[in-house]
Amino acid sequence: MDTEEVKQTITKHEQIIRHIEALKVGSKISVRQIAKAMEVSEGTAYRAIKEAENQGLVSTKERIGTVRVEKKQRANIDKLTYGEVANIVDGEVLGGTDGLPKTLNKFVIGAMQQEAMLRYIDAGNLLIVGNREKAHICALEQGAAVLITGGFVASEEVIKLANTLSLPIISSSYDTFTVASMINRAIYDRLIKKKVMLVEDILSEKTEVFALKSHHTVKDWQLLIEKTGHSRFPVIDEWNRVIGMITSKDMVNTDPNQTLDKQMTRNPLTVHLRTSIASAAHLMVWEGIELLPVVDTNRKMIGVISRKDVMKVMQYIQRQPQIGETFEDLIWSGFDAVRDEQGQLAFRGVVSPQMSNNFGSGSAGILTTLMTQAAYQVVHEHKKGDLVIDNMSIYFIKPVQMDSIIDIRPKIIEISRKFGKIDVEIYHDGQLISKALLTAQVFDH
Repeated sequence: MDTEEVKQTITKHEQIIRHIEALKVGSKISVRQIAKAMEVSEGTAYRAIKEAENQGLVSTKERIGTVRVEKKQRANIDKLTYGEVANIVDGEVLGGTDGLPKTLNKFVIGAMQQEAMLRYIDAGNLLIVGNREKAHICALEQGAAVLITGGFVASEEVIKLANTLSLPIISSSYDTFTVASMINRAIYDRLIKKKVMLVEDILSEKTEVFALKSHHTVKDWQLLIEKTGHSRFPVIDEWNRVIGMITSKDMVNTDPNQTLDKQMTRNPLTVHLRTSIASAAHLMVWEGIELLPVVDTNRKMIGVISRKDVMKVMQYIQRQPQIGETFEDLIWSGFDAVRDEQGQLAFRGVVSPQMSNNFGSGSAGILTTLMTQAAYQVVHEHKKGDLVIDNMSIYFIKPVQMDSIIDIRPKIIEISRKFGKIDVEIYHDGQLISKALLTAQVFDH
């Protein structure tokens, strides 16, 4: 087999991205400057800078311009910077601008005497307080930033101290309660995002990726199988772009000297680093594939993920405690599992005011969500695996008033290793108010 390494032709676009990566954090970047340094057109420079911004390498700040920043790690996604807090509360930065990229570890509400306040303020905190100048100075000296509520501003002395210590002083027109709620909501949203696993979280840079080229032969493929123990490989061109996939089923009754371009499956499905594991899993189940190439924005191959990799992560996620609450979590938390006379699993709960529509009856969207959740639960009771709903037929939904107690009764009609059909009914006071039939792919562990 041709064992020469794949020579990657680096485009001007990629050269600019690498140039930006090599710049020192804090360096200012402009389209004209990049175009001149890299000897490219301003249009090419602009597109590369935008791509760098999407990758988190640069950030555009008002009155400052585009700046090289430290790429955020997903491990710290739940951490807010002072600059992000300023945007969340529509704040005006009065001083300490250099400290905006710093992250805060907690916020403290200054609703106490200054002496008592000292016990709660540490370096890296954010003090939320009104127009109390001594408290502002005290917080800055402790290494904490200050958020002044009520639209008040800081004194010249405080601003000077903030600039010296590189700790931001931010003014917001909102009251203290509103500001605290807004920041808390933002942190909660970050925690929910952190819970979502992406392809980049499981793709290891240390894992060696094996690929073939279109001019390689069936014999080359067989040699690679013996070397690696794998049977599926991406096929790439001279620029390392994925152009096909080759598997055992493509090689039935083939001539050992036959080239792969005649046998491979062209235009294969691929995923990006920012694709969620759930989407990748759904793609694998839906299309019945075992291996997905991971590509960058130029379709150049970065690595591969297998069905086994995805399954391992799905099992890991299921064992993790729930961090943050989505609307589905909040809706389903009000329902308890019960058993009917025949021992069948059912769920009982109350239609809360938040679950109603503008007419005061249960929202059709909420009732649909409840039926889907009930289907998930009943499948999990019968077999361990993840459910990917691919069709839901709702026969009818009748109005049900808020504060009504409803029973959701899911029933498995048919289930196999890879397929499930579930009937779900909702009752109120013994009357049927909704009925649906769901079909799903079962992603067996």
